[in-house]
Amino acid sequence: MSGNRKRGRAKAKAACLICAAALAAAACGQKDGSINLITEEEENTRAVNMFSPMEKTEADTVNTARSATDKTVIMAEEQLGVRVSYVTYTAEDYQDKTYDDVALERARSNMDDLYLLNPDTIQILAEEGRLMDLSGLASAENLRDVVKTANVVDGKLVAIPQEVAAYGLFINKEMFDRYELELPNTPEEFLECCRVFKENGIETPVGANRWWLETFVLAQAYADLYNGGNTEAEIEALNSGESKYSDYMRPGFEFLQEMIDKGYIDAEKAYVSEAIEGEGADFLAQKTPIVMAYWGAANTDTAYGNPDFEMLVIGFPSSRGQMPVMPMTGLGVGAEAEHAQDAMRTLEVMTSDEALRVYAETNKVISPSKNVEVECIPALKPLNDRIQENVYVLGANAGMKMEQWGNTCLVVRQLLNGATVDECMAEFDRLQEESMGSGE
Repeated sequence: MSGNRKRGRAKAKAACLICAAALAAAACGQKDGSINLITEEEENTRAVNMFSPMEKTEADTVNTARSATDKTVIMAEEQLGVRVSYVTYTAEDYQDKTYDDVALERARSNMDDLYLLNPDTIQILAEEGRLMDLSGLASAENLRDVVKTANVVDGKLVAIPQEVAAYGLFINKEMFDRYELELPNTPEEFLECCRVFKENGIETPVGANRWWLETFVLAQAYADLYNGGNTEAEIEALNSGESKYSDYMRPGFEFLQEMIDKGYIDAEKAYVSEAIEGEGADFLAQKTPIVMAYWGAANTDTAYGNPDFEMLVIGFPSSRGQMPVMPMTGLGVGAEAEHAQDAMRTLEVMTSDEALRVYAETNKVISPSKNVEVECIPALKPLNDRIQENVYVLGANAGMKMEQWGNTCLVVRQLLNGATVDECMAEFDRLQEESMGSGE
């Protein structure tokens, strides 16, 4: 596949996944974008360079995401005698380049050893042969099946995350109770809840931003594909062109269009709003009863931690009920990295059960290891219950020739900007043809 074409569709992800985890984080690092966790090292200490996002500076906020990573990095440094240096991304340094743009450039130039990557970037670099196969790491044996499904390309495990990202609907339960509304399971029930809110003076029932509305689409598109017992065959039909992605996507886009037409979503505001910054204040002020976000946003010291009302996080409406959507980031090692072997050993420690337990307990997140379980806060129980039942939709799947998370995000933005559903479906048809090689 063409690197230029792939890069063009990479622009939507930094705010979606990796950088979302840093929304409530304090920036750390020096002007050159690199920090060392060990400040006094001996000259013979082996170096490993890790490219990751620079967290957003927020006064009076504890950087829980970085401190959790730091703990696992320190474990690797102490066990292996290596020095891990962060090479950090900031939009200011790279101007109009996204995190994904820069990650691709650095990986293609072998500038670093370890890379924290978004799902489409994982797929691009793996298809170009630029990531090491991690299947032989001891930690790979303990990974949940969902991680292997998302991050295996051509039979090679090319990235391992330190947490499993799960997206859901954040619900103001008190506002639902006020209007005697049950939590919605299906698209029809969700629209009925929005109608009741609207008729009772709630101007915009669903707070949205320009990044995360694809979660509604993916939940409806793939509820049966991932939970109907025929996943492999359906994906093969999509990859061969026998089935069309547009047929899967259409119901979700028609659903979004109905929400736009009826004023349940403010499309103009969503089109220009950053994640949480656009809708978060209204949700916390109880002006908007529903927003979408990732698991970590529900925890203390993050975007929606400790609200002044009862909050629940549920799955997105689908034909199979409330559906979690789970895209997958991951740490990958450059195939031609200068310190590839030390990076592999470092990653093995960072993704060991011992390290992942520390990470999960610090951030209260779902671990990629099937051996690590952390009790979630009560607000997350409805979403977690579905995940524990193995009911979910993958937001990213490296086994699909057409990348999912980023492409769907970009096409949803076209809908927000006035494109018709048919025009959006035509774009999916074009992307599918391109992914099969006919567009090159």
